[in-house]
Amino acid sequence: PMTYHKPVLLDESIDALVLNPDGVYVDATLGGGGHAKAILKRLSNKGKLYAFDTDPDAALQNEIDDERFTLIPQNFRYIKRFLRLHQVKKVNGILADLGVSSHQFDSGERGFSTRLEARLDMRMNVNASISAYEVVNDYKEEKLADIFFSYADLRRAKAMARSIVEKRLTDRIETTFDLKTALYRYLPPGKENKVLAQVFQAIRIEVNDEIEVLKEFLSQTEALLLKGGRLCVISYHSLEDRLVKRFIRNGLFEGEPQRDVYGNFEVPFKKVGNFITPSDEEIATNTRARSAKLRIGEKL
Repeated sequence: PMTYHKPVLLDESIDALVLNPDGVYVDATLGGGGHAKAILKRLSNKGKLYAFDTDPDAALQNEIDDERFTLIPQNFRYIKRFLRLHQVKKVNGILADLGVSSHQFDSGERGFSTRLEARLDMRMNVNASISAYEVVNDYKEEKLADIFFSYADLRRAKAMARSIVEKRLTDRIETTFDLKTALYRYLPPGKENKVLAQVFQAIRIEVNDEIEVLKEFLSQTEALLLKGGRLCVISYHSLEDRLVKRFIRNGLFEGEPQRDVYGNFEVPFKKVGNFITPSDEEIATNTRARSAKLRIGEKL
């Protein structure tokens, strides 16, 4: 289906990113390859694009046959190390789309989708040691509640965690549907899927260590970007968006930067415009764009 290759905020992100057609660019999250193909269209034959993807399925399916393109099948938390292995020290632009690729949602056996029954997994890298099964069956009640609250803003996080722990006393929670059953009383009619999507999101973030990954990635962008180079990040929930916003504003994830005796502080980026959200038309054709926000920073 077309929807799979319909990247979110495509024109907006590529317009902001590719200022020099001869430049070197990084797509930190290849996914379906939609952003990458659009970047290549804007590059001259001198331009180069390096793309990261930690999911071997997605990476293999979306390899692009173009001599300007290099696929690096690694997590983008290691961006600097693997670019250096390719003799790349500085780049003109870095794009990261923090959404789960629709390919992962649509291949039911990976357990990302609330609609399809599957074993609880949710690992983006299928070789990772911890899956959703361990989180749901082995984490203590407090830790589950904390994950639901921090990573998905779930108001009834504590009650939901308790419900899971109670269900575990009789049976292991093996599948996505078992998890649904354990939470049924917190899934209001007509809103089941919305609430479940939040629960799945929280577990997925935990399984894939997404918040730490994002921080490690962002921290390396400053040294990689040339002066005037662009960092473009598309995020889908408030926790990620806050980190991106703060990082672009002052290079930190929390607290305020150190000021000199004159009260000035140095920041690595200049914020470019305000954040950008998808148009109503885009949301109508791609519901996953609903919560997307694009933020752009320019390296000073």
